[in-house]
Amino acid sequence: MKNVTITVEDSVLEWARVEAARRGTSVSRMLGDFMAEMQRREDSYERAYLAWRTDERSWKASAAPAAAPSSVARSASVQRAADPKQPKSGVLA
Repeated sequence: MKNVTITVEDSVLEWARVEAARRGTSVSRMLGDFMAEMQRREDSYERAYLAWRTDERSWKASAAPAAAPSSVARSASVQRAADPKQPKSGVLA
């Protein structure tokens, strides 16, 4: 283990001392635990991001639905053309 010297505002240090006492630990241990938790979260995020970037299924899945909207538009226009009571303005009643 290594020692680290930090510079903080007096009010921050006072808060840290009170908080450490409330938790039953030292300021040093509390800071060490905080940094270790930050490291775990950062590593977890990095792993998830890399997994997402290398997942080829997400690229293939997003390409397939692109053809669907044109078929929906075509079927709606065919229905309007077949029903002479529908207004010509494109607004469905």
